[in-house]
Amino acid sequence: MSRIGNKVVNIPAGVTVTVADNNLVTVKGPKGELSFQFNNDIEVSVSATEVAVKRPNDTKEMKTLHGTTRALINNMVKGVSEGFTKKLEINGVGYRAALQGKTLVVSAGYSHTVEKEIPAGLEVKLPKNTIIEISGADKQLVGQFAADIRDIRKPEPYKGKGIKYDYETIRRKEGKTAKK
Repeated sequence: MSRIGNKVVNIPAGVTVTVADNNLVTVKGPKGELSFQFNNDIEVSVSATEVAVKRPNDTKEMKTLHGTTRALINNMVKGVSEGFTKKLEINGVGYRAALQGKTLVVSAGYSHTVEKEIPAGLEVKLPKNTIIEISGADKQLVGQFAADIRDIRKPEPYKGKGIKYDYETIRRKEGKTAKK
């Protein structure tokens, strides 16, 4: 029994959900519009205030699709109404970020700067040149772009230098000691 799949998704005010042919679910709200093509075997029904997801049988594949479909629709509804945000911190001497139009330029200790093109639908803010805030309606796109930026220079455990999420803690290691 899918506990997640059996829950209904409440639709907040200002958000509209429509289901078209071939289970194409479109969600529109104040933060934008998202659409996704779901499996045809899963039944998605929309009422005035909620979205319900039903599966045709209890095979393992249908159970997994049931919960996943409901979770993705919930993320779409939350994204267009509230949005998603990820914060990254840059630690290290001379490590910083800057915005140049639709490009994020990161200086992370390499002999060159690393440029990342900001995808459409995302907004990047720099409150300080060592803090990056990524926000948007698509949870997967926000998370993937944040992971791509973190991959520029992952945090290392000896000096703590690198790019990390704001909630992440780096377990520090002791360096080598000289023999006496």
